[in-house]
Amino acid sequence: MKNVVESKGIILFTKDYKEKDKLVKIFTESSGKLMFFVKGAHRKNNPLTPAIMPYTKATYMGRFNEEGLSFLNGAKYVSPYLMIQKDIFIAAYATYLLNLCDAAIEDRVYDPNLYTFLEQALDHLEDGKDPEIITNIFEIQILQRFGTAFNWHSCQICSETRGKFDFSPKYHGILCERHFSEDRRRYGADPLAIHLIRQFSQISYQDIQSIKLKKETKQLIRQIIDQLYEEYVGIHLKSKKFIEQMNEWGQIMQRDVQTQEKQEND
Repeated sequence: MKNVVESKGIILFTKDYKEKDKLVKIFTESSGKLMFFVKGAHRKNNPLTPAIMPYTKATYMGRFNEEGLSFLNGAKYVSPYLMIQKDIFIAAYATYLLNLCDAAIEDRVYDPNLYTFLEQALDHLEDGKDPEIITNIFEIQILQRFGTAFNWHSCQICSETRGKFDFSPKYHGILCERHFSEDRRRYGADPLAIHLIRQFSQISYQDIQSIKLKKETKQLIRQIIDQLYEEYVGIHLKSKKFIEQMNEWGQIMQRDVQTQEKQEND
């Protein structure tokens, strides 16, 4: 049958279509992002059900159409991300990464490097690596897919690679301390946070063993990345907002625990 192929893929999202069917968006390694129609997805004992669950990767078989909807015929080597599925906090970061991928490239764009990058990020979340750091690395390195490329390696003016640096909107990259005066609109960012972002811009997920950062340092990194995305990307994903709300809940819960402990000790 024409256009019947198979490819590794990662579920980006699913949504109900009519009463019994689903639309399932899959990032395929061979054909980019495709929207699949799955007939009878809500039917009991549908063999495709495990393969189209959120936070799942598999090898998918079907008609990968160049226009309109594609159609799934089957799946094999189904591998659910069980830890992500069970943990709402990890799932929030995973959803954000999936949404970023969906926003970064058009449908049907062949991008196996991005596919592998997403798969590695999800694998690390599944393995219990720090979701904030995994997400920061992903955010920095995917910026180029949004048409934004910054030089994090060296000073834009003198090519210095050592010392303190700051981000310069004027020069679209970093400036060393000697040239801070060249851009009055530079971020005034924490030098350690800039140093870590420089590392994040070039590190491979395969090289990550263990990275532990203080909460305060993570917050400084988050401020810089948020500012970059606001100024140069301009997308506002619901999944990102949910992470922000989730962190606020955590802070409130922590304050409540501290207040209770103080009352008990008084």
